[in-house]
Amino acid sequence: MNTTTNLLPKQTPTTLYEYQQRDIDTLFNKMEQAVCNYKLLYQLPTGGGKTVIFSEIANRFISKYGQKVMILTHRAELCNQTSSTLKSLGIRNKVINSAVKKLSKRDNYGCYVAMVETLNNRINEGVFNTNEIGLVIIDEAHHNSFQKLLDKFDNALIIGVTATPYSSDITSPMRDTYNELVIGESISALISQGFLAKPTIWRYDVELNTLHTGTHGDFTTSTSDELYASPAMLDLLLHAYEAHSKNKKTLIFNNGIFASKAVCKMFNDAGYPVRHLDSETPAAEREEILKWLKKTRGAILTSVSILTTGFDEPTIQTVILHRATTSLTLYHQMIGRGSRKLPNKKNFTVIDLGNNTERFGAWNATVDWQYVFDKPEEYCESIHCQTSHEAHSMPSEMRSKFPNSLELSFDIQTAYQEAMDSHQKASTVINASIQQHVQMCADNSETITEALALAGELDKEIDWRVKQYGKCLGKVTKNYLEWLRDDYKSKLEVLIQKVMSKRMSLKVAV
Repeated sequence: MNTTTNLLPKQTPTTLYEYQQRDIDTLFNKMEQAVCNYKLLYQLPTGGGKTVIFSEIANRFISKYGQKVMILTHRAELCNQTSSTLKSLGIRNKVINSAVKKLSKRDNYGCYVAMVETLNNRINEGVFNTNEIGLVIIDEAHHNSFQKLLDKFDNALIIGVTATPYSSDITSPMRDTYNELVIGESISALISQGFLAKPTIWRYDVELNTLHTGTHGDFTTSTSDELYASPAMLDLLLHAYEAHSKNKKTLIFNNGIFASKAVCKMFNDAGYPVRHLDSETPAAEREEILKWLKKTRGAILTSVSILTTGFDEPTIQTVILHRATTSLTLYHQMIGRGSRKLPNKKNFTVIDLGNNTERFGAWNATVDWQYVFDKPEEYCESIHCQTSHEAHSMPSEMRSKFPNSLELSFDIQTAYQEAMDSHQKASTVINASIQQHVQMCADNSETITEALALAGELDKEIDWRVKQYGKCLGKVTKNYLEWLRDDYKSKLEVLIQKVMSKRMSLKVAV
């Protein structure tokens, strides 16, 4: 690469951790060997210091090559935060916002920060010359809005930065935009090295069969509001909070404003300090609420679509996912809001009320990001299969008929795989399922008649399990599935009568 201008920043010492320095060196080594418009994607978990890293990359790039840098973000708050970090490194930079109508060559900025639409307009108006840019850095690169600009920087290298190298639009996978993925330190490694707090995760089994997915693949706001604003879910939220987070500073994520306001009212009525925040909250009020959150001990902030990025409040002690999502990125962003470490904060609490941990795995579990990047369609399909399974979970009104049973679900596919791995017969899976249903009916009845009546309530659940079992076996006929379903019900009734007769005999003997 050639030095074209002299834009050297002031040399301001920056303390970088070993993994940050290593990743910066790796990225620069790859840039040295790259051709113009080569696109690198850099993955690092939330809390790993992505802003510090790409600001130092900009600093070093300007110093080494004398070329200008453009940093793209998707929110105004991120623009201002990035600009402040650059200034702390001594890099003169200019935020290109709606107020900027022209640029003076005399200013000679080494770095620019802009949002996509604003910069796109300035380029089309001829205000900004992209040929002067040698490096483009994209924050939160999983957002697809950036793609429209990348081809306009013919002379620049591209570095996208994200915690999750998985496109927000599955029809535009990141592997089609970026030539190579560079994977940074894992969450578990950052925890073990003392850079992030360790999560304690509390999971509650929530029936999500009433949720519908929208055009973008995630659960719709309307169906989420209906479920999560219901008295049953609000009671569960209050119970979970008082059991695992009482008097701790807590951040609650919701999918809809209606549910979030219902949460706010519920906690307020219960006597807890709580505020609500969403994307429609005026800027001045938002600033006041965040100041309140910072200074108020045991504060509860319930929010919607506003604090997943660009928000850094290390004093958060608990994150509650009062919603379900199919977005891997959103899952990591939400929990990451509580992972900032302080001298007196080595752990934080996660309360999952949306089966999200089952869907994605624990937040600090190892993820094969190269696989997610290379084969996003396969990964997406695995998430949708899990969501489809949840959609056939037992309805909430059915659950109420089995109050004495802690476990109502039975994963046929997982049980089948485990049976095959241990060289057991496939029939052991269906037999185990029947045994569980027998236990459920017996534990919630006083007589044989009551238990058999409960068995009749399980018809739809039995149909679902039999279909899943048939899929595991492969190509099976409709007649076989019908026989299997009838056989299942017949065995269930026989076993219920045996178990209940034995229990009733024991009671008489006593």
